[in-house]
Amino acid sequence: MKKEEFNSLVKDEIIPLISQTREDGQKEYAHDVNNVFANFDRVASTLSLDRKKILMTYLLKHIDGITAHINGHTSQREPVYGRITDAIVYLTLLWGMIAHEK
Repeated sequence: MKKEEFNSLVKDEIIPLISQTREDGQKEYAHDVNNVFANFDRVASTLSLDRKKILMTYLLKHIDGITAHINGHTSQREPVYGRITDAIVYLTLLWGMIAHEK
């Protein structure tokens, strides 16, 4: 893939999909427009864990699926692109959690 083609893919497809997935996740899971981390906070409170560990658990589920795909298990319940998108969203949320702690 050429650089221009890749840049177009990132700008026109990947970034918008990540943004939409993040927005959809906020509505579906957080249930709080004022706290993007609300679902992680709820689970963290229930389990007496740090919210970053909860996020990491969710992220690793997708990493497992991506790893399975790379290792040849391509017929999964969810397309690998969805898992990659979710992983990127979780990483942006982790960035936000770390930035919020500073």
